[in-house]
Amino acid sequence: MELISLGVKSIFIENMVFAYFLGMCSYLAVSKKVSTAFGLGLAVIFVLAFTVPVNWILNEYVLTEGALAKWIPASLGDFSTVNLSFLQFIMFIATIAAMVQLVEMFIEKFSPALYGSLGIFLPLIAVNCAILGSSLFMAQRSYTIAEATVFGFSSGIGFFLAIIAIAAIREKMKYSQVPDGLKGLGITMLLTGLMGIAFMSFLGISI
Repeated sequence: MELISLGVKSIFIENMVFAYFLGMCSYLAVSKKVSTAFGLGLAVIFVLAFTVPVNWILNEYVLTEGALAKWIPASLGDFSTVNLSFLQFIMFIATIAAMVQLVEMFIEKFSPALYGSLGIFLPLIAVNCAILGSSLFMAQRSYTIAEATVFGFSSGIGFFLAIIAIAAIREKMKYSQVPDGLKGLGITMLLTGLMGIAFMSFLGISI
């Protein structure tokens, strides 16, 4: 039940886009068409679902103080005081970059059209602050491996819902009379704020 609660919370209440405004660059740039937003959303789900638990293992057994002592025999030396947490950012980003590279190769192989539509924003997933933010939140909140896995997957679904929703609205906005001062990113940011307020209504949910 706690994992379900964490999943719902990550998707709706603490949505990476609407609650923390992370990943806004790709959210704004790739949300002009639903088809493109759908592809990027799936890629983000895949990357988050794998990188957050992998980074948990990396943090738990390599980076934190005394982590090396958990699996390196004492006969090889005293590693109980070794603290590699200063490498956390670099190691997390390296894991994310490796996973994004795999996703990029997969999409280029099986969907060249989507690969062309996503353009530069596909490799830029590696520096998407929503991706790195999820791993940092995981480490900060001291999640277990199960919680980290659910959190990563649910955060990806939250980003997917956010970018699909705004893409669908932006496609409809082409046929609407938007004031000149709000055309383009202006009305998109306004809609994002309103959607963020709407998602806050899930705060009352208790599981």
